[in-house]
Amino acid sequence: VQVVESGGCLLQPGGSLRLACVASGFTLGSSVVSWHRQAPGKGREVVAFITTGGDRTEYAESVKGRFTISRNNAENTVYLQLSSLKPEDTAVYYCKASRPAGPDIWGQGTQVTVSS
Repeated sequence: VQVVESGGCLLQPGGSLRLACVASGFTLGSSVVSWHRQAPGKGREVVAFITTGGDRTEYAESVKGRFTISRNNAENTVYLQLSSLKPEDTAVYYCKASRPAGPDIWGQGTQVTVSS
């Protein structure tokens, strides 16, 4: 039972990329999924979340209008599209699956670095 994030990389300000969170060992479609990030020297903060059916999404004010969370339950995957990236978006991005029963499942994180 795990989730694995991928897609992080080094890119310039203004760039875009898509992160993926793939689940194995359980059905991700039954979970509310959230993306979090932790910048160097700072605490972990929630960036966005999406409900099980994808009908509701919420975003942190700092990323609203630039990031989009989506899910493909058939692929057991949740995505985070990042655009208009800024240096302050540099962080390790984590995926968390909040299951209807059992503990939350966190991934190991993927590094996003925004630098010129």
